[in-house]
Amino acid sequence: MPILTLSLVADGEVKKHRFVDHDGEQVDTAGAKALGVSRTDADDGGDLAVDVLGTTVVEAGGSFDKGAALKSDADGKAVDSVSDEDFVLAEALEESGGDGEFVEVLLVRYQKPEFTE
Repeated sequence: MPILTLSLVADGEVKKHRFVDHDGEQVDTAGAKALGVSRTDADDGGDLAVDVLGTTVVEAGGSFDKGAALKSDADGKAVDSVSDEDFVLAEALEESGGDGEFVEVLLVRYQKPEFTE
């Protein structure tokens, strides 16, 4: 259940349930920062609803476990975050069996700290 949904103007085509950046563009760089997840499809210049706080549904780009820290892939889909430089955008509230599944997530935003010994 989203707590806060913002209205943006889409910058390019955006598919629903994908990570979106602060400019209203579907995230197209793996591990990049994002504002939230699109609730609707939108054409360039169209109205776009973006969930930014609370829980939402996102399209998975691969399999991951419940509780996994998730980042965006190059298509704006949620994938398991494994790099220290990733921006973690959500935590999985249910597991994903693979690409194209829709899963509920808790929206969070932080960059993984670099691990040092």
